[in-house]
Amino acid sequence: MAEHKSKKREQIDNKYKWNLKAIYPDENIWEEDYKTVKNLAGQLVALQGSMGQSADALLQVLQLSDELGRKTEKLYVYARMRRDEDNAVNLYQALFDRAESLGVEVNSAGAFIVPEILTIPEEKLSVFLKENQELAVYQHFIDEILRQKAHILSAQEERLLAMAADLSMASHNIFTMLNNADIKFPIIRDEEGHEVELTKGRYGSFMESSNRQVRHDAFKGLYGSYRKLINTLGASLGSSVKKDIFYARARNYPSALEASLDGDNVPLQVYNHLIEAVHAHMEPMHRYMRVRRELLGVDELHMYDIYTPLVQEYKVKVPYEEAQQKILEALSPLGPEYAKLLQEGFQGGWIDVYENEGKTSGAYSWGTYDTNPYVLMNYDEKLDDMFTLAHEMGHSLHSYYSNHHQPYVNAQYSIFVAEVASTVNESLLIDYLLEHSQDKKEKIYLLNHYLEQFRGTVYRQTMFAEFEKIVHEKAELGEALTPELFNKIYRDLNKIYYGPDVCLDEEIDLEWARIPHFYSAFYVYKYATGFSAATAIKEAILQEGQPAVARYLEFLKSGGSDYPINQLKRAGVDLTTSRPVENALQYFEKLLAEFEELVK
Repeated sequence: MAEHKSKKREQIDNKYKWNLKAIYPDENIWEEDYKTVKNLAGQLVALQGSMGQSADALLQVLQLSDELGRKTEKLYVYARMRRDEDNAVNLYQALFDRAESLGVEVNSAGAFIVPEILTIPEEKLSVFLKENQELAVYQHFIDEILRQKAHILSAQEERLLAMAADLSMASHNIFTMLNNADIKFPIIRDEEGHEVELTKGRYGSFMESSNRQVRHDAFKGLYGSYRKLINTLGASLGSSVKKDIFYARARNYPSALEASLDGDNVPLQVYNHLIEAVHAHMEPMHRYMRVRRELLGVDELHMYDIYTPLVQEYKVKVPYEEAQQKILEALSPLGPEYAKLLQEGFQGGWIDVYENEGKTSGAYSWGTYDTNPYVLMNYDEKLDDMFTLAHEMGHSLHSYYSNHHQPYVNAQYSIFVAEVASTVNESLLIDYLLEHSQDKKEKIYLLNHYLEQFRGTVYRQTMFAEFEKIVHEKAELGEALTPELFNKIYRDLNKIYYGPDVCLDEEIDLEWARIPHFYSAFYVYKYATGFSAATAIKEAILQEGQPAVARYLEFLKSGGSDYPINQLKRAGVDLTTSRPVENALQYFEKLLAEFEELVK
């Protein structure tokens, strides 16, 4: 009988669970809202063809669409987060399926809005905006529609695409169930020789183990489980890529990548320049791997050796309450208002802290416009978990500020800027911990951790971004997407990014099969650009103080009211140049030099 099995959800103390009753006290109210949305969707469809009649008619449709969006969002978020608590609970699987289908129905009901706005002459729209002041909040929304005019289809075609959305989610949903409910991992022995069930939540701890055999067994065990499902996972990812290409071609884009970037009004060269800049700075990354091999004292540095801390005598275990306190202190440069909101999040039922049986892996921040944000964690008392908590609370406070300072139509900030707030938090935390460290070994450990964070956020996410680019390009050229092709592309990229001092175990070829972000294509590059922007903002906050804090808080409050490139410019960062990425990579090299000096 294996020891240390995952706890069941009812065994977790309620103070470590999020409070979803703040969204819906019970499922009966959820059902009432479900019926209301069905009714409102019918009302919206009935208004089709009326938007060009008058300013008031235009406003009526847009306000009804917003009301529908807000209610549908609540239904969907609640059902999804309930399911994420335990993916094996049939009740919430069913609730989520219904919410997902309802979302498709609502999108279909409102599919006429954008094409119909495009039939209204621009001069007439300008008159409408002047006639009714309540339309002012929709100015950016309308401007964005006009900008993307060439890629918006007829009302009938838009309706067909909206109806197909349910089908387009299939590959992601299949992967989610495989990855969280169906996949089974073996029992391995931990550092004390105890039999322990391998889980995705524990995998990170095992990879940081000082016992190489534990790392080896966890690595082999995890990827051995994915190998058993490799054909299904290959078909799933291949279908997701084809879905991206279908939508890009349907909307008259040259490629899936350009279709994705256009949503944020981001030029193609931003993506390509990121990859080029990282390729130009591979030497520090390879040097870091060389230092790692030397410090670990191994003839061959394997992929299961690249996460373990390099100062084996210095162990860090961070209880959850201690992590909260350190984060509060580290983020104090952001001012008392930010600190008060952070404390509210820690104490107000925003966070689901610990892993339990069937719980969705990883971490995220989510929520609705009409409720507080929420954070899902699988906290395991690692240093990395404290950084994850700071990271996700950055997202949450960004959402909080945006929701409280923008109307619903402008509240949702672009994913392009989504990683900035989270990374500013992480960056301030590492600076705080390094500044307050009096122990050489602790500083080495922290620098090692930060170099790992950088490697994971900039180098690794850029490698992911390059994988997505290559895979989509091959599919667009008609090449068959097979597990063997995915394996080869992924292996070749690992060779480029990790360099000659890393032995590429064959298991790492399969890593693509377990990356959820690949089902939201061309998302991960924003981690790298966001990290670069966050580094610049953090430096400004520490050097300038209040003026930089004020610019930053205004950025958080701006939501989706402007294009992300413009928002960052006002915060003091210009990503249309390569300078922020170059500076971040040079910062990595600087910290690496400090690390090398300390470990001599």
